[in-house]
Amino acid sequence: MESANELSGRGKYMELLIAPRYRIHRHLILVFMLGTFVLSMEPSDNATPPGQVKFRFFIFFLSLLYTNLYLLVPHFLFKNKHVRFVAAIALFIALAYPLIFFNLKADGFSTTPYWGVAKYVFISLVWVMACTAIKLFQRWVIDSQRISELEHLTKSAELEQLKNQINPHFLFNMLNNVNVLTQKDPKKASQVLEKLSDFLRYQLYDSARPKVLLTSEIRFIQDLLNMEKIRRDNFEFTLSTEGLLTGIQIAPLLFITFIENAVKHSLDADNASFIRICFNIREDELYFTCINSKPQRTITAQAAGGLGLANVKRRLSLLYPDRHILKAEDSAQTYSLSLTIKL
Repeated sequence: MESANELSGRGKYMELLIAPRYRIHRHLILVFMLGTFVLSMEPSDNATPPGQVKFRFFIFFLSLLYTNLYLLVPHFLFKNKHVRFVAAIALFIALAYPLIFFNLKADGFSTTPYWGVAKYVFISLVWVMACTAIKLFQRWVIDSQRISELEHLTKSAELEQLKNQINPHFLFNMLNNVNVLTQKDPKKASQVLEKLSDFLRYQLYDSARPKVLLTSEIRFIQDLLNMEKIRRDNFEFTLSTEGLLTGIQIAPLLFITFIENAVKHSLDADNASFIRICFNIREDELYFTCINSKPQRTITAQAAGGLGLANVKRRLSLLYPDRHILKAEDSAQTYSLSLTIKL
């Protein structure tokens, strides 16, 4: 088995490879290695000016390195556009060849013995594969860490969910309400029990999947708000949808923390309260908004933090990295939250 020192050393090397604070160090190492390689090249023809050619090769390899790392690999290779990636590399190498050897023969130097076309293409492709391998390995390390962290977060969330799946206080209130309704309005009591059954079924079973239908998530939210409306007087809510929602899949229980936060902070014993929710699908993007009223007697700023919201923000950063925008606005009368996810 590996010792703690070996594991610690490996972690430091990985950190040097991917940590943003070591970015300058990584670039300096690459430039140093490239300079050492270019300086080690020896011409086979004494008539060739080594200094001038080496300088041009250094600029070429440096340009190829950064064009490949920050333009070609992210925009083509990572997006599975392999043909375009190969074509772009070939075009870059072809255009650079005459620029490297430009005007050397005019000065009486012979360049062919120093660097033939075949050797030039071969060394260029080796350099491309080397810097591409570095970028792919860096991406693999980052993705592995993200997956590992997401799995850990998912396990923690599942344990927390199992702890809070059945809220005794919530069930006690709902069953008391149903008990009263069975005498006053048996039909309505039956409807409440049906909604409660669907609500618990979704929370216990359906949400255990990696992804769920957006329409199922919306029904779950609607059931929660309908039961809240039965429990509270002077409470209204609207839940609207726009665009084509059919077939859209998302992570389960992604919005419930926002809804619970809105329900909690809209509670007003003396005045009417409301929650307005909208789901909108537009051009492969999901737009979610949630607006809730605030108590009029003692208006205080609605908490934007808390463990629940912090976990949701972390889940979003892991599930939809660089593909989501979360905003909150707090006014004297309402609190609004908006979430945009690129599907």
